[in-house]
Amino acid sequence: MKNYLPLLSLDAFSITPKYVQLMNGFMSGIENGAIRKGDLLPSINSLSYDLDISRNTIERVYNELKKIGIAGSVPGKGVYIVNTDFQKNFKILLLFNKLSSHKKIIYDSLVFHLGQQATIDFYVYNNDYTLFKKIVTEKLGSDYSKFIIVPHFMENADKAHEIVNLIPKDKLILVDKLLPAVTGIFGAVYEDFKSDIYNALSNLLERLSQYHTIKLIFPQATYHSGEIVEGFEAFCNDYNFRFELVRCLKSETICPGTVYINLMEDDLVSLIEKILDLNLKIGRDVGIISYNETAIKKLILNGLTTISTDFEFIGKKTADLALNNKRERCAAPFTVHIRNSL
Repeated sequence: MKNYLPLLSLDAFSITPKYVQLMNGFMSGIENGAIRKGDLLPSINSLSYDLDISRNTIERVYNELKKIGIAGSVPGKGVYIVNTDFQKNFKILLLFNKLSSHKKIIYDSLVFHLGQQATIDFYVYNNDYTLFKKIVTEKLGSDYSKFIIVPHFMENADKAHEIVNLIPKDKLILVDKLLPAVTGIFGAVYEDFKSDIYNALSNLLERLSQYHTIKLIFPQATYHSGEIVEGFEAFCNDYNFRFELVRCLKSETICPGTVYINLMEDDLVSLIEKILDLNLKIGRDVGIISYNETAIKKLILNGLTTISTDFEFIGKKTADLALNNKRERCAAPFTVHIRNSL
């Protein structure tokens, strides 16, 4: 029997489900001629043993291959390749810096709008430049149609463009953030951080006028763009608000008359606890504006005011760029949701 193991390697760094990775391996083998019509596939037991994964995973792979008409079974003989004539899907390498509620919105929207036209190898590099470099350089020679990258880093951010520039520009789509030193013509769906926060706060001016000070919680060690700070400071200077950057929330003294703009979800919980411990009324004594709209923020404290990128748009537009091979650069819409916390 043919040795399938070289075609079915599993990547421990990938968060793409194992059954999807194996499906992709079989499909790639058919595309490059290594697997042919009439080939007998290994038994579920033998492949499960060789790959050291569960029988249920292998069974699911074979069922999926049957469902799309690639494989068929003959009682008493096994599972065979019955069709190698299928529409070749786009193969996408998707790199997220981290998992979060709003990243999930981007992912779900992207997958929905790609539909059945693409297969995705999905990696999360946890804002780690070294891991990012390892993944990209190892995948450069692979047969990906697109490299879709969310480029945020805790360290060595100034070097990231060197790795991204290795990717052919007709295959590159940057998502959420532009890297100015990335050259060439490529696709991008990005946030305009400086203008976004400035315009959002301008839309909240009437509510903000009830307070005398605005503070932006911007931790010392963060992957967030410094352009957020620039836009925040420009707004406060233009509209004569006292303002401050809070680098460490733990040591912050909460004072009435202050509005806090919060970026990190973990800080949001701590901020609310500190305010409530002082018996201050949120939305009257102290205001809160939270970055990034999620469904739960409609309910917290009877509604948190949010300023947020349209993450569903990012996913939808990214899918459009990928499927239609466009090299456009598009700024994502930024929205304001006024609720009881301000």
